[in-house]
Amino acid sequence: MERGIARVVGIVLAVAAAAAGVWAGWTSTSAGPGVSADAERISRIESGMTGPIAIKGRPAPAYSLAERMEHYKVPGVSVAFFGNDRIVWTRGYGYADVERKTSVSAETLFQAASISKPVAALAALHLVEEGKLSLDEDVNAKLKSWKVPDNEFTKEQKVTLRRIVSHSAGLTVHGFPGYASGEPVPTAVQVLDGVKPPANTAPVRVEVEPGQKWNYSGGGFTIMQLMMTDVTGEPFPPLMSELVLKPSGMTHSTYEQPLPQDRAALATMPYRSSGELVKGGPHTYPEMAAAGLWTTPSDLGRMAMEVEREYHGASHRILSQSMAQQYLTRQKGDSGLGVFVEGEGAALHFSHSGGNEGYRCYFVDFPERHQGVAIMTNSDNGGTLLNELLRSVAKEYGWPGYAVTEKELAQIEPKVLASYVGDYQEDQVGKIAVTQKDGELYLQAQPLGSEPQELLPESPTDFFILTEAIAFKFVAPKAGKPAESLVISFGPQTFTAKRSK
Repeated sequence: MERGIARVVGIVLAVAAAAAGVWAGWTSTSAGPGVSADAERISRIESGMTGPIAIKGRPAPAYSLAERMEHYKVPGVSVAFFGNDRIVWTRGYGYADVERKTSVSAETLFQAASISKPVAALAALHLVEEGKLSLDEDVNAKLKSWKVPDNEFTKEQKVTLRRIVSHSAGLTVHGFPGYASGEPVPTAVQVLDGVKPPANTAPVRVEVEPGQKWNYSGGGFTIMQLMMTDVTGEPFPPLMSELVLKPSGMTHSTYEQPLPQDRAALATMPYRSSGELVKGGPHTYPEMAAAGLWTTPSDLGRMAMEVEREYHGASHRILSQSMAQQYLTRQKGDSGLGVFVEGEGAALHFSHSGGNEGYRCYFVDFPERHQGVAIMTNSDNGGTLLNELLRSVAKEYGWPGYAVTEKELAQIEPKVLASYVGDYQEDQVGKIAVTQKDGELYLQAQPLGSEPQELLPESPTDFFILTEAIAFKFVAPKAGKPAESLVISFGPQTFTAKRSK
């Protein structure tokens, strides 16, 4: 999954907001070749959803997709499974628009959010192969309408395209909230300089020496977007259509922001964790390379299969085999040149997730197995749900790396648990309230007004939750004394929330 602050924030908020409720009108639609032959597999996937964590000695509960959509208040889900160079099956569940009772179908458009990044990176690498961009020179050599401001961190090392797409350029601005309907929308240059108004994010600047560490930056991809339009003289949406969308067969997709009216009938509406519509509908994202793609799971599958073909030397519509192999080579951490890359041999897979206002999505492809899946949802709670659905898909097709982890519960003295009760604050994660009830600890991300999530102990200081593979560690000066901080770990990312109350 996507490695970054937004990913952790989204998970913490989602698990805290997982209050059960009634979501009426769940429906299912299907399309695509091979659906009948795969009906039994699809049925097992739909009924076999589980969390990532199980308690030793207790059977892991399994749920149906309908139950989880109701539980998480996710209106709509769209899935495309692809393998051996074709879309094998698709499924649409629930509503694209609750008020209008519009069902999700294989053609329904969702905001891809950060999955915009690996698609945009393909176009940038294509321009590298054309000689219009360079992977390893200072990006200021190609930027015309704006320059990365030099500072003490750029004296020796520079921001390069390779570092931007591998999130190692030392740049700020993790992600973007977009602009609500009716709000003025800034230009890319205004975004990069943080001109307020109309921009609603900080300036994109170098805060760590480039190349030193991994640090997820949507701001970097906005620099890349400007580079691409500067060197080609073309607006970003038609440039992406020419270089990637058409060559890979993504016929339903566009980077146009906002979505043109002639496509609006196919678009999903975005929803909050509470089930309420995002006010004004879909946000507009001028940061198109970072967050602006509208697409379908089937189109994401077509993109992934084109990368597969190029990786194996069977196609060169976008990249040469050599460049496709670089795209899937780890540069810093698990970052390739625009995607996250994990595993080796048959377990090799590339993936990316995304989270815009009211949308959560994910795709993964195993190029040696020639299989993958793309899942898109129209809810802020969609991340937790799609992880459970992904785990069910992985179990059905025997993919490595998605097994449920068993943990053993520890017995903790009540006074130790009581020492952890309080409010904790971290700049990116926000406020977290830890409470105690009936001898158990609960975590609640705020402000949400949602149900708390139980924290389960595996040691006197270490805790976990059942819905996501997130570790929580309380740090106290002495056993039994009030904790000073709460360390939250997800994958390679760690955040320390300080006690505020």
